[in-house]
Amino acid sequence: MAKDGSGCLGATLIGGVIFVILLICGIYVWRSYNKIVEADQAVKKPWADVQAAYQKRADLIPNLVETVKGYAAHESGTLTAVIEARSAATSININADELNNETFAKFQEAQDNVSSTLSRLLAVREAYPELKADAHFTQLMDQLKEIENEIAAKREVFNSAVQNYNVLVIKFPKNLVAKMFGFEERAYFEASQAAQEAPKVQF
Repeated sequence: MAKDGSGCLGATLIGGVIFVILLICGIYVWRSYNKIVEADQAVKKPWADVQAAYQKRADLIPNLVETVKGYAAHESGTLTAVIEARSAATSININADELNNETFAKFQEAQDNVSSTLSRLLAVREAYPELKADAHFTQLMDQLKEIENEIAAKREVFNSAVQNYNVLVIKFPKNLVAKMFGFEERAYFEASQAAQEAPKVQF
């Protein structure tokens, strides 16, 4: 009988230890999951701000094109390229929940194409002194410069939020929790050649 009592006590202790271990693991998974969710949510606001900043630039382009057209109508190739690039970029609307490496790459490629064509458009003004002196054109240039600075700032905030999120998703042992619940690493904005070259708003 003593042996039976000792066996029951041992089984109870083992069961208790297993329960405590499972409880600790469960609490860790729960807390890790919540941290990853918070970091994921923290990416969404900056992403919306980035899209809003790019939309401001898109909204400015038609006025810019029309102004340039008034002085340089025969620069049709450049004007058409800008309009087409804007159309392609504004057609890409990505919800933060749909933001993955593939969709993000498409978004950045489209926006970089806008930057590249805008660079060509702004280069046109050098050949038209009257265009450079136009008050409305100068005002549009000021607005474009402000928007480009805003885009750069919003991209930086977004990249910072993504970095914080990625650390949680990649770093062991939270990466195990991330995989368990389907959280994946997010892409950053990268400085492409087009983004580095355009648009440079100078007077």
